[in-house]
Amino acid sequence: MTESVDDPAGASADDGAVIRTRALTKRYRGGQLAVDGLDLTVPAGSVFGFLGPNGSGKTTTIRMLMGLIEPTAGSARVLGHPMPRAARVVLPHVGALIEGPALYGFLSGRDNLLRYDAADPTADPRSRRARVTAALERVGLTAAAGKKAKAYSLGMKQRLGLAAALLQPRRLLVLDEPTNGLDPQGMREIRSLVRELAAEGTTVFLSSHLLDEIEQVCTHAAVMAQGRLIVQGPVADLAAGARGRLVVTTPDPADAARVLKEQGVVDVVPAEDRVSAEAPPADRDLADLNSALVTAGVRVRGFAVERASLEDAFVALTGEGFDVAG
Repeated sequence: MTESVDDPAGASADDGAVIRTRALTKRYRGGQLAVDGLDLTVPAGSVFGFLGPNGSGKTTTIRMLMGLIEPTAGSARVLGHPMPRAARVVLPHVGALIEGPALYGFLSGRDNLLRYDAADPTADPRSRRARVTAALERVGLTAAAGKKAKAYSLGMKQRLGLAAALLQPRRLLVLDEPTNGLDPQGMREIRSLVRELAAEGTTVFLSSHLLDEIEQVCTHAAVMAQGRLIVQGPVADLAAGARGRLVVTTPDPADAARVLKEQGVVDVVPAEDRVSAEAPPADRDLADLNSALVTAGVRVRGFAVERASLEDAFVALTGEGFDVAG
């Protein structure tokens, strides 16, 4: 029996997954394999970080999820319905900011949002101005609402695009690099807004190449590299799967590094007043390492194993570095 795309019962068919893909693949005409057999599951109510370097296939995946491009193979379901076939049913419940907002430069920020709202057939025109005012306030653009969009900075344009996505209540919010162009204060404000939306019941799917951004705001994450899914799951579990870093604080970093290497410790990195290294296996007695340092005359001021970060997990999984700062 074929499922009707208009059947609201389909929303319960994915066991609480707001997004589910199976073997989702996109190969472009030139032969480039942008997304390769992606199996992704985004739980309802999560803030889901879609993580990977630029060019890893994140935006192509999002464009397939939103019905903007057709997959070469595989399937995608959003809010329990097949995409792109059910786009008319799904998209009214989805707010999206993909590859930066499309704005009318000659219109003010407020007038851009009025145009966006007027294009929504489900929007009540009687409350349009109130919705626009609330959206502008929510993203911190009230003071700049009357300025033409062409005069906006990149960060302000990102805020305006986010406001457009928030004009109506959404079950799912899809954000592609939402803090692009924002200063640190703006990034903090967007992170706070994402947390608020999640607390209100909106599932947020957030694509980023910034590991620290994902680690600060997301409950779940998936890591992409070269078009393939490397790992997915709760953020705490991903970080827990990697070893932390041994950090020795000392005024004798060169001697400390030498002793640690003699003791079989790997990835030893000396700095001005400390040495870091890959944490030894769990069965290695850290007290013996500390004793070896002291016996060799190293003045140990601090000795600890720092919790693994998402960056540590990414490096452990892929063997590659990552653009952490952006």
